[in-house]
Amino acid sequence: MTSRPLATVDLDGVLADVRHRLHHLQSQPKNWEAFFADAPEDPLLPEGRAVVEKLAAGHEIVYLTGRPERCRHDTMNWLAAHDLPTGRLLMRRDSDHRPSRLMKAQAVQRLARDAEVAICVDDDVSVVRALRHAGFQVLHADWMAEQPSLFAAQEAEGRT
Repeated sequence: MTSRPLATVDLDGVLADVRHRLHHLQSQPKNWEAFFADAPEDPLLPEGRAVVEKLAAGHEIVYLTGRPERCRHDTMNWLAAHDLPTGRLLMRRDSDHRPSRLMKAQAVQRLARDAEVAICVDDDVSVVRALRHAGFQVLHADWMAEQPSLFAAQEAEGRT
């Protein structure tokens, strides 16, 4: 067990303002490659920064994202460019297309085997519900206006 409890923090919609790239998910088929390619340009959401900085004072931060592993380099650079607290980065395997609610619930349960997971922060209602159902405390990040196209894409194709 680690000495400090864990706090998992989502990226898209919690720390990263993805609204400028949502148009890639409104077409059929969804253009996931373009959606993720534009991620380095995401503005930082100030509410998300405030939450993660407050949590970092007493928790080990684990950034838990549905972004695929192939986006690791860009994601690490984005976190560093915005001077966010250091923490582990858990990403979806490139071949994992499950809905985010399943992928993230499994990841948090795996973390909980070795450490106390004190809180999870996510904006996706289905992820919030799944984590609460699994017994975890969750802060629903509702500071970015609800984005139905993002949530529908996460649930249907599980890519973010």
